[in-house]
Amino acid sequence: MPKLILCRHGQSDWNAKNLFTGWADVDLSDQGREEAIESGRKLKEQGIEIDYVFTSLLKRAINTTYHLLAESDQLFLPVEKSWRLNERHYGGLQGLNKDDARKEFGEDQVHEWRRSYDTAPPEQTEEQRNDYLNDRRYEHLDRRVMPESESLKDTLERVIPYWSDQISQQLLDDKTVLVSAHGNSLRALIKYLEGVSDEDIVGYEIKTGKPLIYELDDELKVQDKYYL
Repeated sequence: MPKLILCRHGQSDWNAKNLFTGWADVDLSDQGREEAIESGRKLKEQGIEIDYVFTSLLKRAINTTYHLLAESDQLFLPVEKSWRLNERHYGGLQGLNKDDARKEFGEDQVHEWRRSYDTAPPEQTEEQRNDYLNDRRYEHLDRRVMPESESLKDTLERVIPYWSDQISQQLLDDKTVLVSAHGNSLRALIKYLEGVSDEDIVGYEIKTGKPLIYELDDELKVQDKYYL
């Protein structure tokens, strides 16, 4: 029976400061590192052996993956990194304090940007966009596919093709697969796997640094799920 493990990265420095993060490459806080280490301990205690790992191009997810694998004695595993597993792009909100954003744009507008399924935040400034387009990790991408701001729906539309082409293929080979990523890229996967409605998925909470285990059948239908 294939097993899928989803792990949202541990707390980041900007999570702790209540800032919009998105594609900004922010590292884990001390608490976030401990959350990742604890996840690895739990996997080791349960004797869960991973076969293949997928993560994003952002270091908070990469470092969560590292600590989790190191603590569970599985650091030798192959890890595939993809921009398609990056967090939702928060556009011009990235780097703003969430409370300050509410004061500037209004409570209702910020709530809509954060919690609606298909409304994207405002696009980046020219300076933000230039920094982003010159980031080496994205130099292989066609700039026409690089988002400047994303809704959850937009995020799902880049995540699910990666699921179909890459992640699911490992699971169909009866592998145990870890996807170490972000709140919204994992929310997109969960919506697809569980058939969650547009209205319900925006409020779906995923614990940070806690492995969420999916037991799947041979057609990758969910049979059971639980947190370690």
